[in-house]
Amino acid sequence: MAERIIVQLGDPILREKSKPIKTITQNVYKVLNDMAETIYAAKGRAGLSAIQIGIPKQLVVMDCGTGLIELINPVIVERRGEEMGTEGCLSIPGVVGLVKRATYVKVRTLDRTGNEQILEAEGFLARCMQHEIDHLHGILYIDYVEELYHDRNGKKLRAADANPILAHRIPVRR
Repeated sequence: MAERIIVQLGDPILREKSKPIKTITQNVYKVLNDMAETIYAAKGRAGLSAIQIGIPKQLVVMDCGTGLIELINPVIVERRGEEMGTEGCLSIPGVVGLVKRATYVKVRTLDRTGNEQILEAEGFLARCMQHEIDHLHGILYIDYVEELYHDRNGKKLRAADANPILAHRIPVRR
């Protein structure tokens, strides 16, 4: 396992659509393991998609407090409810924003052995899944926000600080 460098906002790869995994190989295992090491090294962070380490493949790892979850070719098949919540991103360090997300999701995915799984999630885990699956489609949480806040003190960013980040937004319709 090896910690990977996380791609930062402004790198065009973050806007690419990730390709599905056709065959689960030793290389896929290595990437998943490296991604897990990377999120744990980033202490306190919830998830990472492969695109964030420069690999445009449909792979996600998350630990939202209940242990490591790996998603391969995930698809949200059901959403319910709606709530606003704070989100940040390893590719956009230092800031957070309020994002409206479904409170419940059902996700179809493969596990690392290639078996199809249906995962159901509520609350923070549902938010994490939606955030990371968005990455696989070139969507960033800043595409949904109007205002950004400092991640450490919660104060609203001044326009001079927020505008360069928000300039990277792409309008998203649900």
